[in-house]
Amino acid sequence: MPSRITVRLLCFGVCLIGVSVYTVSSRAQAAIAEIDFTGRLSAESRWFPQPALFPDQGSNASGFVAIPNLYLEDEAGRVLSITPFFRYDSADARRTHFDLREAYILLTGALGNGEWELRLGIDRVFWGVVESRHLVDIVNQIDLVEHPDEKTRMGQPMAYVTWSSNWGVLELLGMTYHRARTFPGSKGRLRASLIVDDERVEYEGSSGKWHPDFAARYSHTLGLMDFGVSVFDGTARDPTLGLCLDCGGQPGQSSPPGPPALYPTYERIRQFGVDAQWTTGSLLLKLEAIRRTGARNLLSTEEDYNAFVVGGEYSLFSLLGSDSDLTLFVEWDRDGRGRRATNFYENDLFAALRFMLNDVQGTEVTASVLHDLDRSQRIYGLELARRLTDTWSVNLESVAITNIDASDLYYDLRRDGFVQFSLDYHF
Repeated sequence: MPSRITVRLLCFGVCLIGVSVYTVSSRAQAAIAEIDFTGRLSAESRWFPQPALFPDQGSNASGFVAIPNLYLEDEAGRVLSITPFFRYDSADARRTHFDLREAYILLTGALGNGEWELRLGIDRVFWGVVESRHLVDIVNQIDLVEHPDEKTRMGQPMAYVTWSSNWGVLELLGMTYHRARTFPGSKGRLRASLIVDDERVEYEGSSGKWHPDFAARYSHTLGLMDFGVSVFDGTARDPTLGLCLDCGGQPGQSSPPGPPALYPTYERIRQFGVDAQWTTGSLLLKLEAIRRTGARNLLSTEEDYNAFVVGGEYSLFSLLGSDSDLTLFVEWDRDGRGRRATNFYENDLFAALRFMLNDVQGTEVTASVLHDLDRSQRIYGLELARRLTDTWSVNLESVAITNIDASDLYYDLRRDGFVQFSLDYHF
């Protein structure tokens, strides 16, 4: 059965869609000028070569994904965009889930010598420039059951205003209704020895998940430099995981004791971020850095900290006189908390190469490694993407996890390297 949060979000999305259709079509008395219905349907299979570490876990998982998009634009230029997401997974009930990635109204206009945009509803906002980790990208919650690389984001209810002119771009966001992170269930792989109890979510402060969040970003281009500075004030997207020894139901309710589990707590934080990219010919130098206050570390004590990702990419075009291109990536990820960090990226070196054939099928191959500079662990990745026809494509991905130290936060994932295949239909 879907969780209460999913049901509430679905109801919110249905109401939003109804209000949006009324606003764009009826109230404005404007005819629809453009209608597009596009999207992707995918059949996926994930195989884990090593035997499972915990009971009930299997070695195979299969399922499908549906991501349709409805785009409506009236003669006045007002837009309604709706992008639901649904995944079915045969192995993990928690990975079977629904989300509204987008469901918003877009209004635009002129202001001075620039333009403004207003998005009301559910949307996803991306900030950042680096490849290995989206450090400054804090607006949307991570959909962790989708992929362990923490790059897939959930939809977030928001009011989102941008104002762009020759002096740069200013973004202002007001948000409420915090989205809790998704975690694998007992039968899912890529999980810790203790299950995260997604029904026992705690928040700092009495307003809980309804606490208003605010974010802003200013970006501009000066010569060869593109840069952005951002601030976020609100409920953290990264949870602190506490130990519950007798979890058995909703907090505050009488219920039989259950097995030990982890429960997520979300603190109120403030984050200042900067991202920059310097471009000269084939070389791109990149930086993302943050200062975060109010967060808790691995020991569940409050610790203000700095973190950064610095590196670059270099492209070799028309490799050896062919139509192919090769791009090399090198980045250094550093978290000021060191071994008290709550993520993979304590002190890591990321290296990758992306080979693009630039053929009709759009063939791309990416190989990467994330190496812990303080320990011996490495995470290897290999991805292959290729179009079969104008509407069909295939993707093959492999992730290998090696040499994880017994004291590492992610030691329980040591057997969870996987190979994933997907067949995609685009419409």
